[in-house]
Amino acid sequence: MLAQLIALDWGTTSLRAYKLAADGQVLEQRSLSCGIMQLPVTPRTIAGVMCTDGFELAFDEACGDWLDAQPDLPVIACGMVGSAQGWREAAYRDTPANVANLGTSLQTVRSVRGVDVHIVPGVIQRSRLPNVMRGEETQVLGVLQTLVQGKGDDLLIGLPGSHSKWVEVADGCIVHFDTFMTGEVFAVLSDHSILGRTQQRGAAFDGAAFDRGVQVALSTEGEIGPLSTLFSARSLGLTGELNGTAQADYLSGLLIGHELSALAAVLRRRRYTVHLPSIILIGNDQLCARYSRALDACGFSRVTLAAQATERGLWQLAVAAGLVPQQPSR
Repeated sequence: MLAQLIALDWGTTSLRAYKLAADGQVLEQRSLSCGIMQLPVTPRTIAGVMCTDGFELAFDEACGDWLDAQPDLPVIACGMVGSAQGWREAAYRDTPANVANLGTSLQTVRSVRGVDVHIVPGVIQRSRLPNVMRGEETQVLGVLQTLVQGKGDDLLIGLPGSHSKWVEVADGCIVHFDTFMTGEVFAVLSDHSILGRTQQRGAAFDGAAFDRGVQVALSTEGEIGPLSTLFSARSLGLTGELNGTAQADYLSGLLIGHELSALAAVLRRRRYTVHLPSIILIGNDQLCARYSRALDACGFSRVTLAAQATERGLWQLAVAAGLVPQQPSR
């Protein structure tokens, strides 16, 4: 089957490349440790030119052979590659944002091969405390593409990670989102605080310890907030109630529990007074499994997982930009 598009998900630590056929069908995919903060440094010749630019080197490593075979393939990219530290900055678009207004706002950089790389802008939510996303908007649009029209209005899309995003959608648009730095805080506390000193890494997932952390966050003790309950990850170890192999999962449950408890409270105040919305999760399978477990404990009873969200979103944006033809409806 003939390829029609190269789609790149280019983040801080990794670069994922997809060769897509009609309707966004994945023909081939690759994952490289060539995020924008760890680009290749060894010069090499590309298209007859000795090249030292890290973005050019990573781009060629990811899909140079695909372009050798099909030089006219259009290329689209999302993620931190469009940040101020990226290959070419693609300015944020304001909420509400959808496929149409993002797809017609692509920034272009010409590679040494003579191929244009079309970069998707991020999304900004302007308020007293502004919120931004870059890369997640493409995943959200990929999920929306699979939904029956009108089914997204009682829906929250969650993207667990270092900076977890919770995205509200309406009429096919991203209208509001909240960010929680849960994953990064967990990493900092585990690697650079007293809480990590007694953690024993590498053990199998301890579901009981994780659930205990979630329940503490949801309990009356948790109402005082994470800055107080976090110390229990140490004190329970000192009293012998939590062994070293369980402490990391307890801390994970505690932080995720606080995140979801705060999210539920905000949603109830903002809109969902009778029942909480359905949830679609996008992300790493193991992390999504933890969030699914905690979401159930927090009262979110309708949780599903989305697959291939990034490549679906990139295909839809490429269609909106006119890089690939719109397929006729079946």
